[in-house]
Amino acid sequence: MQDTQKTHVRYLILLMLFLVTTINYADRATISIAGSSLQKDLGIDAVTLGYIFSAFGWAYVLGQIPGGWLLDRFGSKKVYAAGIFIWSLFTLLQGFVGGLPVAWAVTTLFVLRFMVGFAEAPSFPGNARIVAAWFPTAERGTASAIFNSAQYFATALFAPIMGWIVHSMGWEHVFVVMGVLGILFSIIWMKTIYNPKEHPRINQAEIDFIEQNGGLVDMDQTRKSDGPRWDYVRQLLTNRMLLGVYLSQYCINAITYFFLTWFPVYLVQERGMTILKAGFIASLPAICGFIGGVLGGVISDYLLRKGHSLTFARKLPIVCGLTLSTTMVFCNYVQADWMVVGFMTLAFFGKGIGALGWAVVADTSPKQIAGLSGGLFNTFGNIASITTPIVIGYIIAATGSFKWALVFVGANAVLAVFSYLVIVGKIRRVVLHDDDGDAGTQVVDGKLADARS
Repeated sequence: MQDTQKTHVRYLILLMLFLVTTINYADRATISIAGSSLQKDLGIDAVTLGYIFSAFGWAYVLGQIPGGWLLDRFGSKKVYAAGIFIWSLFTLLQGFVGGLPVAWAVTTLFVLRFMVGFAEAPSFPGNARIVAAWFPTAERGTASAIFNSAQYFATALFAPIMGWIVHSMGWEHVFVVMGVLGILFSIIWMKTIYNPKEHPRINQAEIDFIEQNGGLVDMDQTRKSDGPRWDYVRQLLTNRMLLGVYLSQYCINAITYFFLTWFPVYLVQERGMTILKAGFIASLPAICGFIGGVLGGVISDYLLRKGHSLTFARKLPIVCGLTLSTTMVFCNYVQADWMVVGFMTLAFFGKGIGALGWAVVADTSPKQIAGLSGGLFNTFGNIASITTPIVIGYIIAATGSFKWALVFVGANAVLAVFSYLVIVGKIRRVVLHDDDGDAGTQVVDGKLADARS
């Protein structure tokens, strides 16, 4: 007898996405927590440290389109699992560079960070792809916000732990601990993640619920044979809505990578905190960023269920949240540590509310190339992971302080708001045109519509 009460396996999948993204961002943040001690031990300047911070970003950007294609070709489960194992292995190896001569240590650290970035490239396109397959449209904003908020949870949970490890045992041990944790998780991933129609715990009622409300449950089953279609990429790159989304994501990630790279260094060098205190202080804005991240998705989906358009439901939290994130600039005008923490916490909370870019990707990506579309979005967004650490490094070297660095980060928030208000326009699923002119179907504001009509 067929089950009539639907299962809720999609929430287990969401938990896995949250956990893997927590590990993902903790591995990215290892270098920032270790940065001040590492800089002192290796005797390197701010510009060199900025380039080491950026190494992850170079590879992460270069790997986005290949990573997205691999996801579309081989499916999310295997490609993602391989990525988790490989990036964790290279994280672990960073713990052994301290014994090398300085020149070799810097070069080796750059290369290892580069390899971590390349292995992590499929992660967020994979997240968006899994959310598009497992969640109906009206739950997608919350699901995307939850996995995206893991970046803040990672800092809140691991920054104090990693700060304690650096303080007690040395910076090398941070990389070893996080590397081992990730390798273990890759095994759990393989035993837990499946496509919706293949999961052993799901029943037909849940599959029908997801599929009838906008979930792309047959994504992997029907598209594995597709190769890379560069004409599809051209269509995405000539879409004004997507270009506006790409520009905004670049600006949002500039804020993210300030917090992931230079923020703990700012607390130590500009505000005179110990690395142990900085590790705990860095967790406070992250906690509020986590709350804001979940809240942004909940608000967006609530607006959608109340009958507002997909465009309004996504844009309102984004615009309001990113406007709030500009408050970090006020840190330049206060002296008390508690006020600095307060403004940074407010800024991180706002950034969390506004970080709905991956929900927009899940809403707009064509079914044929969901992974590739997410990869392209992440390519543009993570150019900021290269430019932000380097630009801030040069600003600090030129001015001797972080004041203009904070202005630079705040200006990115303003540009992101402008892009969503002026450039993006209506948010809808992109329809790809094949060589025969067939436009297929699209989802507009959460409802199926025939693109030919």
